[in-house]
Amino acid sequence: MKDLYELVIKNGTVVLPGKVVKLDIGISGGCIAALGESLPLAPDTLIMDAEGQYVLPGMIDMHVHFNEPAFGHWEGFRSGSAALAAGGCTTYADMPLNGNPPTVNKAALELKAGLAAGNSAVDYMLWGGLVPGNLDDLEELAACGVIGFKAFISNPGGEGEGRFREVDDETLYQGMVRIASFGGILALHAESEEMTAVLSAAASSEGRNSARDFAAARPAEAELEAVSRALLYSERTGCRLHFVHISTAAAIEKIHAAKMRGMDVSAETCPHYLLLNERHMDYLGPLAKCAPPLRSREEQEKLWHVLAQGKIDLIASDHSPCPPELKLEPGLSFFEAWGGISGAQSSLELMFHEGVHVRGLPVTLISQLLSELPARRFGLEDRKGSIAVGLDADLVLLDPHGAYTLAADDLLYRHKHSPYTGMTLSCKVTATLSRGTVVYTAEDGVPSGGGGQWLRLTGGRIGR
Repeated sequence: MKDLYELVIKNGTVVLPGKVVKLDIGISGGCIAALGESLPLAPDTLIMDAEGQYVLPGMIDMHVHFNEPAFGHWEGFRSGSAALAAGGCTTYADMPLNGNPPTVNKAALELKAGLAAGNSAVDYMLWGGLVPGNLDDLEELAACGVIGFKAFISNPGGEGEGRFREVDDETLYQGMVRIASFGGILALHAESEEMTAVLSAAASSEGRNSARDFAAARPAEAELEAVSRALLYSERTGCRLHFVHISTAAAIEKIHAAKMRGMDVSAETCPHYLLLNERHMDYLGPLAKCAPPLRSREEQEKLWHVLAQGKIDLIASDHSPCPPELKLEPGLSFFEAWGGISGAQSSLELMFHEGVHVRGLPVTLISQLLSELPARRFGLEDRKGSIAVGLDADLVLLDPHGAYTLAADDLLYRHKHSPYTGMTLSCKVTATLSRGTVVYTAEDGVPSGGGGQWLRLTGGRIGR
């Protein structure tokens, strides 16, 4: 008898677009071949029993910072992608700024792509960068398949001539003109450099260097001003925009209003803005440092409110790792510490725990934010983001009752620190499949090797 399916996932509670159904999933050739009850089995069909578990589409994390080339000792493709697989992420997009050289021209892109090849547990995309001086490189980067372009309106930090630099207004506007000309998309870190630089300098001169002083130097108004300015430029140029790691409901409302006016814009937020707040900075210290900073508990609740209203387009981790001495060295002030949160392995579990179990939101909404909506926004919906016949078999098995306390030893990052260690989560990823291949199980971890593929954007879509 010829194989009908190479693998069948049986008895799972399957999260489909807009509904949850108990059914089986038949997989063949790396794709979802059938959805139904009691699918027929051949003698050599492999079976995974998902009884009592949710089966969700793999998370698509559009915002991670790995550090190759040159800084793989911070986090490389192998360790970072393994952590993502363990957290139920089957596709990610690596940002252009943390390696040296940054991904701001074709040569740098080819160098990074060569380092990623054969070293990623799951599929990946690569962002290009918009910085002063590289306007003439943008179209070539797009032709090479970058998913879009990233720019900072505020200083991204870092040292040396080769570092990724923030854009001035002229570069931002002209970059939008160029990107709009070939139908690309620009992702923006939106904080006003003018505002944050003045406030940070004042804090430094007055000896104010605590966590709360850092947060006060990057107020919500800095985010709102930068978002407003970028929306104005987008309206004038026709450039598609995606705002990364938005931390305030007011900024989400402004972006949503622009979308309702017909502008092609979207916004992400991150688990740390939804799970952590400024009180966590007080006792976690620099482990909870990020930019924009964590906000008040009241602002956090407002962010959950706009999320429940459907005004947020996607959730991404903004995983930004570093060696522990850059965060945990005794005597290091909050201003001096590296600003980034390590959290990519925990995104799905955090959002399911807090969103579904604690707040009672539909699992379909959380799945949309993690998978379906990022796929739709970035041209992956013909391959990924949903459980549907013909799409890649990128799937996650999640035990909704698999409560555990996250320990440092559970983390697959190169450096095992995270603000979430010690947190008790009410659920657990038990298996992850990338194009029908098991890339993680809770029992066996992530196998060696790297079968992830570079997904290049061509004609606004990710091809096969």
